[in-house]
Amino acid sequence: MTLHRPGRWALVIAAVILIAVIATAAFALQNLLAGKIGGPVQVANASADAVTRGKYLAAAADCAACHTAPGGAPFAGGLPMQSGFGTIYATNITPDPDVGIGRWSAEDFWHALHSGVRRDGRQLYPAMPYTSYRDMTRADSDAIYAYVMQLRPMKVAGPKTELRFPFNLRLGMVGWNLLFLSDKLPAVSTGRSPAWQRGRYLVNVLGHCGECHTPRGIAGEMKLSQSLTGFALGRVAAPDITPAALAARGWTAAGLRAFLMRGTAQQSWAFADMRTVVALSTRNMTAEDLDAVTTYLLGDDPLPVRPPAIDPAQVRAAATGAGRLSYVALCAGCHGLDGNGVPNTVVAIRNNSTPRLADPRNLIVAMLDGVGRNNFPHSESMEAMPGFSDKLSDSEAAELANYLRVTFGGQKGDVTAADVRALRALSP
Repeated sequence: MTLHRPGRWALVIAAVILIAVIATAAFALQNLLAGKIGGPVQVANASADAVTRGKYLAAAADCAACHTAPGGAPFAGGLPMQSGFGTIYATNITPDPDVGIGRWSAEDFWHALHSGVRRDGRQLYPAMPYTSYRDMTRADSDAIYAYVMQLRPMKVAGPKTELRFPFNLRLGMVGWNLLFLSDKLPAVSTGRSPAWQRGRYLVNVLGHCGECHTPRGIAGEMKLSQSLTGFALGRVAAPDITPAALAARGWTAAGLRAFLMRGTAQQSWAFADMRTVVALSTRNMTAEDLDAVTTYLLGDDPLPVRPPAIDPAQVRAAATGAGRLSYVALCAGCHGLDGNGVPNTVVAIRNNSTPRLADPRNLIVAMLDGVGRNNFPHSESMEAMPGFSDKLSDSEAAELANYLRVTFGGQKGDVTAADVRALRALSP
């Protein structure tokens, strides 16, 4: 019988596993000796003003959106977050001493936000956006800590994160951080005003907008050279929100401010994850901070808004095609033949930024799935739009998408049946 030597990669993997086991045991021993396994229940002795400020900052940082599962207790965790490596579950950040952060000190909390390291010394995955929070001030971290520590403790133990090997080895995050963790995220616009500086902090750090709106690399890292240029992890894409892209889709400072405050604007309405962001985060911001966000996203000297470059020849061709027939049969009854919609009832398609997106997926998903009735802040609402997945074939849906993009968006009519079919396959 011949014995074969193990290959190089087998030895490397075995070494990584051994190191991970040793490191985990060392962490456990170190923290046990330091009193961090078990340990005293913490009490945050903060003033009412500090707690109020922390509540505002926690909203600006959008903590509730990730740390609250659908139908679950606020901040008690359990929300599943899909990644290319498996499912990550948000943790309980109420002050429960056993399954929450009731034994965490303000220093422990800061260390998690700044360095991505838990109280027990184990690495966090960047689904918790310490990659953006890293530039948060210590004063803001302490204020948020003061707020969450006075929440009602919820004894809710969430599911365990399920990642494929070798991504389930948290020790690997040490190397990931060395490669990809940046102290400050790049600016996407130009400015020097106090409003621009504040907006940069709100967008890049507290709001961590880049975590959804920035493309990801093969290791799940944000491609910082392409900050805020848009990304699609699933069916719905977070669009490009750089100054040039916003101007090309008709966004003005007033429109952005209205969108972030109410969830609706002439240019679009919030749906999918962005609806949750508006409901739990941006609508709670002060007018001054909303102005700062729009100033940063557009720059101190905003680019002029450009109308869509509609090709008359393509519009004439689209007007006699199958997409036009589907629009008249399925859409015009609510949106109108001219696409102007009904204020505060039916969203307008004309001047809407979604048909003007280069990536058609959000338009296609809205057509297939529909959009539920949206009750927005400040008494704004939009009626439900039914989905037409069962009424449109792949080719018919592609024709309708092309009609909308050409007629209202100035985009090419290049959506194919295969594009629609691929999105159907990702149906939740």
